[in-house]
Amino acid sequence: MSGPVPPREERTAAGVAMMALAVVFFTCIDTSAKWLNLAGFPVMQIVFARYAGHLVYASALYLPQEGLNAFRSNHAPKQFLRSLFLLASTVLNFQALKYLPITVTTTIAFAGPIVVTLLAIPILGEKVGIRRLLAVCTGFLGVLVVVQPWGAEFHPAMLFSLAALFFASMYFVMTRMLAGVDSIATQQLWSSALATAILTPFAWYVWSWPETAGQLTVLLIIGAFGALGHICVTIAHRWADASILAPLIYSQIFMAAFVGILIFDTYPTIYTLGGGSIIIASGIYIWHRERGKGAVPRPPHP
Repeated sequence: MSGPVPPREERTAAGVAMMALAVVFFTCIDTSAKWLNLAGFPVMQIVFARYAGHLVYASALYLPQEGLNAFRSNHAPKQFLRSLFLLASTVLNFQALKYLPITVTTTIAFAGPIVVTLLAIPILGEKVGIRRLLAVCTGFLGVLVVVQPWGAEFHPAMLFSLAALFFASMYFVMTRMLAGVDSIATQQLWSSALATAILTPFAWYVWSWPETAGQLTVLLIIGAFGALGHICVTIAHRWADASILAPLIYSQIFMAAFVGILIFDTYPTIYTLGGGSIIIASGIYIWHRERGKGAVPRPPHP
């Protein structure tokens, strides 16, 4: 059996602050990945560093308390699929970051609740009314504005970002299915350990040793950002309702824009801002509809 699930606590303000901190860490993951991409490191090595570091930090946090029983899942096949979906979304997202501004990949990822709403119909058997379906269609219109498959702004790497969106949404659907089945420790350890095991031979084959202290530092801390971000999300949802926390993820667009300008000298285009506004408005509407049902979707993050 997996370990016990910590009880809920009513600490709304602290939960909101913890969720905001998680968004900072998520932005740091993408920033680190793009910086390492531009420095010439292979995508598989970057993804390996992200998950291997996550595994080290998660093991240090959970194993002293629960031992190896923390790895024992009550539904291993579903946990395996969930971990694979998260890994696939990360690989595709990091590949997209090699060519696209952070603001573009972040904005496309904001369509997560929209895709989850659609996937929940056949997979979870959820019923979706006409107003939510209209919100979904509007959200995809926003995605088209960002991607612009018809215009000069379109880049083939956007297909990686769209595929990452799909797998991240599948990851979140599986997370819903496993709610109350496995402990937080089990889910954290499975997702990081499975990815590390799968990526090890690929990372070994393409490994490029860092040439500077800065490169080594970023390779080491990207995993910490991943672990800390997901741990902060977990704690935040223990302290505050998901209906309060869900919209906070949209603040990442401002952080991504700031990082893009400051570090990469890239500015968000009018299409990214306009399409992002449509996606966020649709996501908030879906959040508002889901709030009354106690099943609020939030965009997952690799």
